[in-house]
Amino acid sequence: MLKRKYILPLLLLVQIIILKILPFFPEFTEHFYSNGLYLKISHFSRIVLGRIPFSVGDCIYSVLIILLIRWLWTSRKTWKLQWKDNILKVLSCLSIFYFFFHVLWALNYYREPLFEKMKIKREYTDTELLVFTKKLIVKTNEIQLQITKKDSSKIVFPYSQEQAFQMNLNGYKNLAKEHPFFKYEILSVKKSLFSLPLTYMGFGGYLNPFTNEAQVNDLLPMYNFPATTCHEMAHQMGFASESECNFIGVLASVKNKNLYYQYSGYSFALRYCLGIWQVKNENIFNQLKKTVHVGILKNYKESHDFWKQYDTFIDEGFHVFYDNFLKINHQKDGMEGYSKFVDLMVNYYKTRKL
Repeated sequence: MLKRKYILPLLLLVQIIILKILPFFPEFTEHFYSNGLYLKISHFSRIVLGRIPFSVGDCIYSVLIILLIRWLWTSRKTWKLQWKDNILKVLSCLSIFYFFFHVLWALNYYREPLFEKMKIKREYTDTELLVFTKKLIVKTNEIQLQITKKDSSKIVFPYSQEQAFQMNLNGYKNLAKEHPFFKYEILSVKKSLFSLPLTYMGFGGYLNPFTNEAQVNDLLPMYNFPATTCHEMAHQMGFASESECNFIGVLASVKNKNLYYQYSGYSFALRYCLGIWQVKNENIFNQLKKTVHVGILKNYKESHDFWKQYDTFIDEGFHVFYDNFLKINHQKDGMEGYSKFVDLMVNYYKTRKL
Protein backbone atom coordinates (compact mmCIF):
# COMPACT_ATOMS: atom_id res chain seq x y z
CA MET A 1 0.00 0.00 0.00
CA LEU A 2 1.28 3.46 -0.95
CA LYS A 3 2.36 5.49 2.07
CA ARG A 4 0.35 8.65 2.65
CA LYS A 5 3.42 10.91 2.53
CA TYR A 6 4.07 9.92 -1.11
CA ILE A 7 0.56 10.66 -2.40
CA LEU A 8 0.79 14.46 -2.80
CA PRO A 9 4.28 14.41 -4.41
CA LEU A 10 3.00 11.82 -6.92
CA LEU A 11 -0.06 13.96 -7.61
CA LEU A 12 2.30 16.84 -8.43
CA LEU A 13 3.83 14.66 -11.14
CA VAL A 14 0.35 13.76 -12.44
CA GLN A 15 -0.56 17.47 -12.61
CA ILE A 16 2.57 18.28 -14.59
CA ILE A 17 1.80 15.50 -17.10
CA ILE A 18 -1.80 16.75 -17.53
CA LEU A 19 -0.56 20.29 -18.16
CA LYS A 20 1.78 19.00 -20.86
CA ILE A 21 -1.24 17.51 -22.66
CA LEU A 22 -3.68 20.42 -22.12
CA PRO A 23 -2.13 22.82 -24.72
CA PHE A 24 -3.34 20.45 -27.47
CA PHE A 25 -6.97 21.08 -26.45
CA PRO A 26 -7.48 24.88 -26.18
CA GLU A 27 -11.14 24.63 -27.21
CA PHE A 28 -11.80 22.30 -24.27
CA THR A 29 -10.18 24.72 -21.82
CA GLU A 30 -11.97 27.70 -23.38
CA HIS A 31 -15.41 26.11 -23.15
CA PHE A 32 -15.35 24.12 -19.92
CA TYR A 33 -12.94 26.16 -17.82
CA SER A 34 -12.47 29.79 -19.01
CA ASN A 35 -16.14 30.24 -19.94
CA GLY A 36 -17.46 27.75 -17.42
CA LEU A 37 -15.93 26.83 -14.07
CA TYR A 38 -13.61 29.84 -13.91
CA LEU A 39 -16.44 32.36 -14.28
CA LYS A 40 -18.20 30.88 -11.26
CA ILE A 41 -14.99 30.77 -9.18
CA SER A 42 -13.95 34.34 -10.04
CA HIS A 43 -17.41 35.81 -9.47
CA PHE A 44 -17.67 34.10 -6.09
CA SER A 45 -14.22 35.36 -5.04
CA ARG A 46 -14.97 38.93 -6.07
CA ILE A 47 -18.39 38.91 -4.37
CA VAL A 48 -16.84 37.72 -1.09
CA LEU A 49 -13.67 39.86 -1.13
CA GLY A 50 -14.49 42.77 -3.45
CA ARG A 51 -15.93 45.06 -0.78
CA ILE A 52 -13.08 44.52 1.69
CA PRO A 53 -11.01 47.73 1.42
CA PHE A 54 -7.58 46.09 1.80
CA SER A 55 -5.83 43.28 -0.02
CA VAL A 56 -6.77 39.97 1.59
CA GLY A 57 -4.44 38.12 -0.78
CA ASP A 58 -1.44 40.19 0.28
CA CYS A 59 -2.27 39.48 3.93
CA ILE A 60 -2.41 35.74 3.20
CA TYR A 61 0.93 35.91 1.38
CA SER A 62 2.46 37.74 4.37
CA VAL A 63 1.29 35.02 6.78
CA LEU A 64 2.55 32.25 4.48
CA ILE A 65 5.96 33.90 4.16
CA ILE A 66 6.23 34.15 7.97
CA LEU A 67 5.19 30.49 8.36
CA LEU A 68 7.74 29.43 5.72
CA ILE A 69 10.55 31.30 7.47
CA ARG A 70 9.48 29.80 10.79
CA TRP A 71 9.45 26.27 9.34
CA LEU A 72 12.87 26.72 7.74
CA TRP A 73 14.27 27.97 11.04
CA THR A 74 12.76 25.21 13.23
CA SER A 75 13.73 22.41 10.81
CA ARG A 76 17.25 23.67 10.04
CA LYS A 77 18.88 21.13 12.38
CA THR A 78 16.96 18.17 10.98
CA TRP A 79 17.82 18.62 7.29
CA LYS A 80 20.76 16.20 7.30
CA LEU A 81 19.04 13.53 9.35
CA GLN A 82 15.51 13.89 7.94
CA TRP A 83 16.26 15.27 4.46
CA LYS A 84 13.98 12.76 2.74
CA ASP A 85 10.93 13.59 4.88
CA ASN A 86 11.59 17.32 4.57
CA ILE A 87 11.80 17.10 0.76
CA LEU A 88 8.53 15.15 0.71
CA LYS A 89 6.91 17.86 2.86
CA VAL A 90 8.12 20.55 0.44
CA LEU A 91 6.84 18.59 -2.57
CA SER A 92 3.50 18.00 -0.83
CA CYS A 93 3.07 21.75 -0.22
CA LEU A 94 4.08 22.48 -3.82
CA SER A 95 1.52 19.95 -5.05
CA ILE A 96 -1.30 21.65 -3.12
CA PHE A 97 -0.15 25.11 -4.23
CA TYR A 98 0.19 23.97 -7.84
CA PHE A 99 -3.31 22.46 -7.82
CA PHE A 100 -5.11 25.52 -6.46
CA PHE A 101 -3.02 27.90 -8.59
CA HIS A 102 -4.26 26.20 -11.76
CA VAL A 103 -7.82 25.38 -10.74
CA LEU A 104 -8.51 28.88 -9.38
CA TRP A 105 -6.97 30.79 -12.30
CA ALA A 106 -3.89 29.53 -14.18
CA LEU A 107 -5.65 27.04 -16.48
CA ASN A 108 -6.47 30.20 -18.46
CA TYR A 109 -2.91 29.99 -19.81
CA TYR A 110 -4.16 27.12 -21.98
CA ARG A 111 -7.29 28.73 -23.42
CA GLU A 112 -7.91 29.75 -27.03
CA PRO A 113 -5.68 32.69 -28.10
CA LEU A 114 -7.46 36.05 -28.30
CA PHE A 115 -6.40 36.73 -31.88
CA GLU A 116 -8.28 33.59 -32.94
CA LYS A 117 -11.29 34.50 -30.82
CA MET A 118 -11.46 37.99 -32.37
CA LYS A 119 -10.27 36.86 -35.81
CA ILE A 120 -7.35 39.30 -35.79
CA LYS A 121 -4.14 38.71 -37.72
CA ARG A 122 -0.89 38.80 -35.76
CA GLU A 123 1.53 39.81 -38.52
CA TYR A 124 2.01 43.35 -39.77
CA THR A 125 4.39 45.15 -42.12
CA ASP A 126 6.65 48.08 -41.27
CA THR A 127 4.39 50.28 -43.39
CA GLU A 128 1.33 49.26 -41.37
CA LEU A 129 3.16 49.89 -38.11
CA LEU A 130 4.30 53.31 -39.32
CA VAL A 131 0.76 54.30 -40.36
CA PHE A 132 -0.61 53.13 -36.99
CA THR A 133 2.11 54.94 -35.01
CA LYS A 134 1.42 58.21 -36.85
CA LYS A 135 -2.31 57.84 -36.13
CA LEU A 136 -1.52 57.23 -32.47
CA ILE A 137 0.64 60.36 -32.33
CA VAL A 138 -2.14 62.49 -33.83
CA LYS A 139 -4.74 61.06 -31.42
CA THR A 140 -2.56 61.30 -28.30
CA ASN A 141 -1.48 64.84 -29.21
CA GLU A 142 -5.12 65.81 -29.71
CA ILE A 143 -6.21 64.53 -26.29
CA GLN A 144 -3.17 66.00 -24.50
CA LEU A 145 -3.90 69.43 -26.00
CA GLN A 146 -7.61 69.11 -25.26
CA ILE A 147 -6.87 68.50 -21.57
CA THR A 148 -3.99 70.92 -20.94
CA LYS A 149 -4.64 73.57 -23.64
CA LYS A 150 -0.86 73.71 -24.04
CA ASP A 151 1.28 71.20 -25.97
CA SER A 152 4.23 71.58 -23.57
CA SER A 153 2.29 70.69 -20.40
CA LYS A 154 2.31 67.15 -19.05
CA ILE A 155 -0.89 65.46 -17.98
CA VAL A 156 -1.60 65.56 -14.24
CA PHE A 157 -4.22 62.98 -13.25
CA PRO A 158 -6.93 64.74 -11.17
CA TYR A 159 -8.62 61.74 -9.55
CA SER A 160 -7.79 59.64 -6.50
CA GLN A 161 -6.82 56.00 -6.91
CA GLU A 162 -10.11 54.89 -5.32
CA GLN A 163 -12.02 57.03 -7.84
CA ALA A 164 -9.91 55.59 -10.64
CA PHE A 165 -10.87 52.02 -9.70
CA GLN A 166 -14.57 52.85 -9.98
CA MET A 167 -14.12 54.83 -13.21
CA ASN A 168 -12.52 51.82 -14.90
CA LEU A 169 -15.94 50.20 -15.08
CA ASN A 170 -17.13 52.79 -17.60
CA GLY A 171 -14.51 51.76 -20.15
CA TYR A 172 -15.21 48.05 -19.76
CA LYS A 173 -18.95 48.68 -20.02
CA ASN A 174 -18.47 50.46 -23.35
CA LEU A 175 -16.01 47.83 -24.58
CA ALA A 176 -18.45 45.00 -23.77
CA LYS A 177 -21.09 46.60 -26.02
CA GLU A 178 -18.80 45.87 -28.96
CA HIS A 179 -17.27 42.64 -27.63
CA PRO A 180 -19.50 40.88 -25.06
CA PHE A 181 -16.72 38.53 -23.92
CA PHE A 182 -14.99 41.57 -22.32
CA LYS A 183 -17.87 42.08 -19.90
CA TYR A 184 -16.50 42.86 -16.44
CA GLU A 185 -18.64 42.28 -13.35
CA ILE A 186 -18.10 42.82 -9.62
CA LEU A 187 -15.18 45.15 -8.89
CA SER A 188 -12.34 43.76 -6.78
CA VAL A 189 -9.32 45.98 -7.36
CA LYS A 190 -6.98 46.84 -4.48
CA LYS A 191 -3.86 48.87 -3.82
CA SER A 192 -1.15 46.32 -3.14
CA LEU A 193 0.38 46.18 0.33
CA PHE A 194 3.56 45.15 -1.47
CA SER A 195 3.74 48.24 -3.71
CA LEU A 196 7.32 49.07 -2.74
CA PRO A 197 8.64 45.53 -3.38
CA LEU A 198 6.65 45.47 -6.65
CA THR A 199 8.37 48.70 -7.69
CA TYR A 200 11.81 47.28 -6.98
CA MET A 201 10.83 44.21 -9.01
CA GLY A 202 9.72 46.47 -11.87
CA PHE A 203 6.00 45.68 -11.88
CA GLY A 204 2.91 47.89 -11.94
CA GLY A 205 0.63 45.27 -10.44
CA TYR A 206 -0.41 41.63 -10.41
CA LEU A 207 -3.44 39.40 -10.06
CA ASN A 208 -3.64 37.24 -6.97
CA PRO A 209 -4.74 33.91 -8.52
CA PHE A 210 -6.03 32.55 -5.20
CA THR A 211 -8.30 35.45 -4.17
CA ASN A 212 -8.93 36.94 -7.64
CA GLU A 213 -8.04 40.42 -6.38
CA ALA A 214 -6.40 42.75 -8.90
CA GLN A 215 -3.43 44.29 -7.10
CA VAL A 216 -2.14 47.65 -8.35
CA ASN A 217 1.13 49.33 -7.41
CA ASP A 218 -0.04 52.57 -5.77
CA LEU A 219 3.34 54.28 -6.23
CA LEU A 220 2.97 54.48 -10.04
CA PRO A 221 2.85 57.79 -11.92
CA MET A 222 -0.86 58.50 -12.01
CA TYR A 223 -1.23 59.20 -15.74
CA ASN A 224 -0.37 55.50 -16.21
CA PHE A 225 -2.71 54.28 -13.49
CA PRO A 226 -5.89 53.67 -15.58
CA ALA A 227 -4.22 51.53 -18.25
CA THR A 228 -2.31 49.53 -15.62
CA THR A 229 -5.47 48.89 -13.59
CA CYS A 230 -7.42 47.87 -16.70
CA HIS A 231 -4.60 45.42 -17.52
CA GLU A 232 -4.96 43.70 -14.14
CA MET A 233 -8.76 43.63 -14.49
CA ALA A 234 -8.29 41.80 -17.81
CA HIS A 235 -6.39 39.11 -15.89
CA GLN A 236 -9.38 38.86 -13.54
CA MET A 237 -11.62 38.18 -16.54
CA GLY A 238 -9.56 35.08 -17.30
CA PHE A 239 -7.02 36.34 -19.82
CA ALA A 240 -3.60 35.09 -18.78
CA SER A 241 -1.42 36.32 -21.66
CA GLU A 242 0.39 39.57 -20.84
CA SER A 243 0.13 40.77 -24.45
CA GLU A 244 -3.62 40.12 -24.49
CA CYS A 245 -4.10 41.95 -21.19
CA ASN A 246 -2.10 44.93 -22.48
CA PHE A 247 -4.35 44.96 -25.54
CA ILE A 248 -7.56 44.68 -23.51
CA GLY A 249 -6.31 47.22 -20.97
CA VAL A 250 -5.65 49.78 -23.71
CA LEU A 251 -9.07 49.17 -25.31
CA ALA A 252 -10.86 49.51 -21.96
CA SER A 253 -8.99 52.78 -21.33
CA VAL A 254 -9.64 54.39 -24.72
CA LYS A 255 -13.30 53.30 -24.71
CA ASN A 256 -13.77 55.25 -21.49
CA LYS A 257 -15.63 58.55 -21.93
CA ASN A 258 -13.11 60.28 -19.67
CA LEU A 259 -10.27 62.04 -21.54
CA TYR A 260 -7.68 61.23 -18.88
CA TYR A 261 -8.43 57.53 -19.35
CA GLN A 262 -8.21 57.83 -23.10
CA TYR A 263 -4.86 59.57 -22.73
CA SER A 264 -3.59 56.81 -20.44
CA GLY A 265 -4.48 54.15 -23.02
CA TYR A 266 -3.26 55.93 -26.14
CA SER A 267 -0.02 57.16 -24.55
CA PHE A 268 0.65 53.63 -23.26
CA ALA A 269 0.27 52.15 -26.75
CA LEU A 270 2.28 54.97 -28.34
CA ARG A 271 5.20 54.45 -25.96
CA TYR A 272 5.45 50.81 -27.03
CA CYS A 273 5.24 51.68 -30.74
CA LEU A 274 7.97 54.31 -30.39
CA GLY A 275 10.06 51.76 -28.49
CA ILE A 276 9.77 49.32 -31.38
CA TRP A 277 10.87 51.99 -33.85
CA GLN A 278 13.78 52.98 -31.63
CA VAL A 279 15.12 49.43 -31.97
CA LYS A 280 14.02 48.88 -35.56
CA ASN A 281 15.01 52.19 -37.21
CA GLU A 282 16.50 55.08 -35.22
CA ASN A 283 16.02 57.60 -38.04
CA ILE A 284 12.29 56.93 -38.26
CA PHE A 285 12.09 56.98 -34.45
CA ASN A 286 13.69 60.44 -34.30
CA GLN A 287 11.35 61.74 -37.02
CA LEU A 288 8.31 60.39 -35.18
CA LYS A 289 9.48 61.72 -31.83
CA LYS A 290 9.66 65.27 -33.23
CA THR A 291 5.92 65.15 -33.94
CA VAL A 292 4.99 64.12 -30.38
CA HIS A 293 3.93 66.95 -28.09
CA VAL A 294 6.49 67.97 -25.48
CA GLY A 295 3.90 67.43 -22.73
CA ILE A 296 3.59 63.74 -23.68
CA LEU A 297 7.37 63.33 -23.66
CA LYS A 298 7.40 64.89 -20.18
CA ASN A 299 5.00 62.17 -19.01
CA TYR A 300 7.27 59.53 -20.52
CA LYS A 301 10.23 61.07 -18.71
CA GLU A 302 8.18 61.05 -15.50
CA SER A 303 7.78 57.27 -15.87
CA HIS A 304 11.41 56.78 -16.84
CA ASP A 305 12.65 58.76 -13.82
CA PHE A 306 10.27 56.90 -11.51
CA TRP A 307 11.51 53.45 -12.51
CA LYS A 308 15.14 54.54 -12.70
CA GLN A 309 15.25 55.48 -9.01
CA TYR A 310 14.29 51.88 -8.15
CA ASP A 311 16.53 50.28 -10.76
CA THR A 312 18.66 47.62 -9.05
CA PHE A 313 19.80 44.05 -9.60
CA ILE A 314 16.52 42.96 -7.95
CA ASP A 315 14.32 43.85 -10.92
CA GLU A 316 16.75 42.25 -13.39
CA GLY A 317 16.81 39.03 -11.38
CA PHE A 318 13.07 38.97 -10.93
CA HIS A 319 12.47 39.65 -14.63
CA VAL A 320 14.62 36.62 -15.49
CA PHE A 321 12.58 34.55 -13.04
CA TYR A 322 9.24 35.83 -14.37
CA ASP A 323 10.36 35.41 -17.98
CA ASN A 324 10.97 31.72 -17.33
CA PHE A 325 7.76 31.44 -15.29
CA LEU A 326 5.75 32.70 -18.30
CA LYS A 327 7.54 30.35 -20.69
CA ILE A 328 6.84 27.38 -18.42
CA ASN A 329 3.17 28.41 -18.39
CA HIS A 330 2.66 28.18 -22.13
CA GLN A 331 3.71 31.81 -22.89
CA LYS A 332 6.60 31.21 -25.28
CA ASP A 333 7.43 34.92 -25.65
CA GLY A 334 8.07 35.31 -21.93
CA MET A 335 8.56 38.95 -20.87
CA GLU A 336 8.68 39.98 -24.54
CA GLY A 337 4.97 39.18 -24.61
CA TYR A 338 4.21 42.54 -23.00
CA SER A 339 5.17 44.31 -26.25
CA LYS A 340 3.50 41.75 -28.51
CA PHE A 341 0.15 43.46 -27.96
CA VAL A 342 1.21 45.93 -30.66
CA ASP A 343 0.53 43.11 -33.16
CA LEU A 344 -3.09 43.03 -32.00
CA MET A 345 -3.41 46.82 -31.89
CA VAL A 346 -2.13 47.36 -35.44
CA ASN A 347 -4.45 44.74 -36.93
CA TYR A 348 -7.45 45.67 -34.78
CA TYR A 349 -7.33 49.29 -35.93
CA LYS A 350 -6.77 48.55 -39.63
CA THR A 351 -10.50 48.85 -40.23
CA ARG A 352 -11.38 51.10 -37.28
CA LYS A 353 -10.86 54.71 -36.34
CA LEU A 354 -8.81 55.52 -33.26
